[in-house]
Amino acid sequence: MKTWLIVGASLAGLAVLLGASGAHALKSKVLPEDLAIFETGVRYHLYHALGLLIIGAIGFQVSQEIIQLPATLITVGIVIFSGSLYLLVLTNIRWLGAITPIGGLCFIFGWLLLAYNLFRY
Repeated sequence: MKTWLIVGASLAGLAVLLGASGAHALKSKVLPEDLAIFETGVRYHLYHALGLLIIGAIGFQVSQEIIQLPATLITVGIVIFSGSLYLLVLTNIRWLGAITPIGGLCFIFGWLLLAYNLFRY
C-alpha cells in the first residue's frame, strides 16, 4: 500500500514537472498541435498518478492482492501512454503514436480489474 502511495506521489510530481516544462520550454519550440499532444500526455499522467494515490489508500482497507495488478497496469499505462506522447513530441518520431493505445488499454484494464476485484471482495 505504501509502495503505491510513493509511486503515485512520485509520478504526480513528475507530471507537474513535465507539464511546467512543456508549458514554458516547449511552447516556442514545437507546433501548437504537438504541444497539445504533450499536454494530453501530462493530463493522463497526472490523472492516473492521482488514481494510484487513491489505490494506495484503498490498499489499507483491502488485501494487497486486490490492488497489486490494477496498480501495476495503471503504472505501465502511464509509461506507455504518456511516455509515447512525450517521446513523439520531443523526438518527432511519429510512429510512437501507434503504441499509445496500448497504454490506454492498460488504463482501462487496470481500472476495470480494480472494480472487479473490489466487487468480489
